[in-house]
Amino acid sequence: MTIRIGNGLLPLNLLVLGLVVAILFFPSNVLRIVLGLPFVLFFPGYTLVSALFPKREGMSGIERVALSLGVSIAIVPIIGLILNYTIWGIGLESVLYSIVSFILISSIIGWFRGKRLTEQERFNVEFQLGVPRWSGGAWNRTLSIILIIAILVALGTLGYFMAKPKVGEGFTEFYILGLNGKAADYPKEIRLGNEEKVIVGIVNLEHEVVSYRVEIKIDGVKNNEAGPVVLANEQKWEEIVSFMPDKSGDSQEVEFLLYKNEETEPYLKPLHLWVNVTEEKENDKSNNLTTRYESTHTT
Repeated sequence: MTIRIGNGLLPLNLLVLGLVVAILFFPSNVLRIVLGLPFVLFFPGYTLVSALFPKREGMSGIERVALSLGVSIAIVPIIGLILNYTIWGIGLESVLYSIVSFILISSIIGWFRGKRLTEQERFNVEFQLGVPRWSGGAWNRTLSIILIIAILVALGTLGYFMAKPKVGEGFTEFYILGLNGKAADYPKEIRLGNEEKVIVGIVNLEHEVVSYRVEIKIDGVKNNEAGPVVLANEQKWEEIVSFMPDKSGDSQEVEFLLYKNEETEPYLKPLHLWVNVTEEKENDKSNNLTTRYESTHTT
């Protein structure tokens, strides 16, 4: 028995609609994984080939499938390149809607061109239902069985890695910023007894919940501490942290050390600042005393 489904554009667009629904409303749905691969690697090329070659003659079914795969591999990167220079950029929704629009427009063109042809001229997708018959000798049968097994193993392996993608290596981002939120304008000149502040940031990309602790040292002596801070995966922490030198001197090293969980050794290499600490001058002391006296006298 032979089953004909026309040029296949209608069921293909229904699958595309199902993928859009799965992505928008069910982010973790298995349907998203199953339809995502042909959506990128086959559908765009197939609809364009159907629009360009609506006739049955001149191209076999296998050739049409192979050409569809090759055209899709060429089209999708071009769509991404064009999006990169638009205000939408390359993102999930922009790529999704762009490819869907391309598939829809190509399908409409292919449908109109196919309607102008007769049933005999038009390309149709056909499936033959029945008991398969082996042709050829034992060697051909063996090769056919090996090919079927290889295809099934390849599809199973692909499905496994798509369902359980390999988790990348975890790491932590650790940085310090000036009070303006930029990697600049760090404190350099400090008066003894004055407190200075910076912004310390931590981003957890370890694929697990982690407890962090930040320790501040000046010339190897502990001066302050922040934390512990418990962050989930992809969670970010930024806070203002202060330090106060207790002695004067040039090129004093301020270290920011990050500790993970209960570890006693720093998790990452320390971050450094070098500051010059000066004592308050006698003139400044006199001015401060005069100001205090005048303020008291006026009161």
